[in-house]
Amino acid sequence: MFQGLSGNLRGGALMAVAAILFAAEALAIRLMTARGIPVEVQVFARSLGQLLWVAPIIAATGLAVFRTQRPGLHLLRGSSSLLTWGFYYASFGPLDLATATVLSFTNVMFTTLLAGPVLGERVDHWRWAGTIAGFVGVAVMLRPGTTVSMLGVALALASAVTWCGITLSSRVLAQQDRNTTIMAWVGLVTTAGSAPFAFMAWVPLGFVDLLILASVAGFAPGIIWLITSAYRHGEASAIAPFQYLRLIVVAGFGWAIFNEVPDGWTWLGAGVILAGAVVVTVAEARRR
Repeated sequence: MFQGLSGNLRGGALMAVAAILFAAEALAIRLMTARGIPVEVQVFARSLGQLLWVAPIIAATGLAVFRTQRPGLHLLRGSSSLLTWGFYYASFGPLDLATATVLSFTNVMFTTLLAGPVLGERVDHWRWAGTIAGFVGVAVMLRPGTTVSMLGVALALASAVTWCGITLSSRVLAQQDRNTTIMAWVGLVTTAGSAPFAFMAWVPLGFVDLLILASVAGFAPGIIWLITSAYRHGEASAIAPFQYLRLIVVAGFGWAIFNEVPDGWTWLGAGVILAGAVVVTVAEARRR
């Protein structure tokens, strides 16, 4: 599809497509929540989709795809994914699409804070500057008198914190295990972990509900594949900021479909968070 493009342009195009799918997932979450589909069921469908994506590999290689010297770290990676998806999906109930999305960008700030003590990485002044800017942006969004749901903010920030478990554990696992092994473990752990909660929360679903769930299960796992492919084709520092295009698409969905228009202060805070996230992302990409 992008064969005629140079490395960075191809990587940027793939990252842009991933951003659009991120936005489509956010829209689907809002639609599922509005239709009364429990978050537990939504997360189970997302988890099952992850497992189905690697099912052909499992069928071809058997249990060998799960072979690893770090099963405990894979359990941590999978558990982090399950918590992240649960908090992230739940945050779209009390928050508008744009606010929930922009708060998810704070995961890069929390990762910066933990990269030093957990992985022993040196955090340079650019990454610190971006991190501080991001948290200033959160403070602006949560100014006194704001109408933003504190429950929604807590869920979104909890998702950002648990996202660090995904990022930090992946950095270690990627040094030894294949991507297929990581994805297989994530699919197994998240499906097994979400199934009991989905069973307890289950409600009768109509055809449209099942169609939306199946769509999310089908395309959402592809987001990680697109991002991985983007980094394979282009320079990380050049293509990483393309992922933040999803805020524009999400805000457009929110305005056109749900008539959601955040106020000026919320947009100001969102702009500061976005700027900080871009600074941290580019600094991180150049460091690596």
